Amino acid sequence: MIHASLFSGIGGFDLAAEWMGWENLFHCEWNPFGQQVLKHHFPNSISYNDITKTNFSIHRGQVDILTGGFPCQPYSSAGKRLGNEDERHLWPEMLRTIQEVQPRWVVGENVLGLTNWNGGLVFNEVQVDLEAKGYEVQAFILPACAKNAPHRRDRVWFVAYSNQIGFSTKMANGKLGGELGFTKCNQPNVWDTFTTESAICGKDDGLPTELDFISISKYRKESLMAYGNAIVPQVAYEIFKAINEFELMVNK
Repeated sequence: MIHASLFSGIGGFDLAAEWMGWENLFHCEWNPFGQQVLKHHFPNSISYNDITKTNFSIHRGQVDILTGGFPCQPYSSAGKRLGNEDERHLWPEMLRTIQEVQPRWVVGENVLGLTNWNGGLVFNEVQVDLEAKGYEVQAFILPACAKNAPHRRDRVWFVAYSNQIGFSTKMANGKLGGELGFTKCNQPNVWDTFTTESAICGKDDGLPTELDFISISKYRKESLMAYGNAIVPQVAYEIFKAINEFELMVNK
């Protein structure tokens, strides 16, 4: 499988793809600190900067799965919740990229607040837009604690498949959802003694060690912001495994 990511941050999706043994073709991230992290860990990937100024048509037909945690600030309960009036509402740019690249799979991620902002307007917009481009879509609300993290961190995940690219089948009856291997959130087991405050010192924060120990004091603030905005790669990994199982099943 060939993977590419948008709004790549510090490479959560890319790391999960690497765990799968997939190739990371390109990533796109405008933040300088995120760019350095991506360059360090994924030096063989093509690096893009500003999605609004990039035409991805050269990658049409090259990508199996395109991912993106499109900016969450317009919908986060911690912000002003300006939604699609916020200049950081970049879902249209991700949709444009999907149209240019035409991947078989799309996985998008955002904050839980997307589901109720303005009556779910943008939550529905994302799904309608993908369906208009020929994708079948399922949305999941998956928390980090489903993979035994010590905090809930609910996120909405969109998993979309195009039956116009590659083999033709259906994601009907929640079949893909049945492949996701998550645990119940009320049993964090090994995390029982973990502090619920932001980890600044040497405890396990649930993020892979591959993303640790490359920051210097100058970038301490940027590091904390990057961790806070990052997707949980363990959750993305379970989605990727489900996608892989789905493809194996329909290709038998």
